[in-house]
Amino acid sequence: MIGGPQIILIIIVVLLLFGGRKIPELMRGLGSGIKEFKKATKEEDEDSKE
Repeated sequence: MIGGPQIILIIIVVLLLFGGRKIPELMRGLGSGIKEFKKATKEEDEDSKE
């Protein structure tokens, strides 16, 4: 499993690649993508029940 040092290393690499200003935009896009995915799966479940 991923431990504390590995998470810190991943965060440092992400900061180096994208910079501090791009991270909120990336997280916002990721969040909206997850929200759309959940919405689509919920609609699919409702359609399959009918």
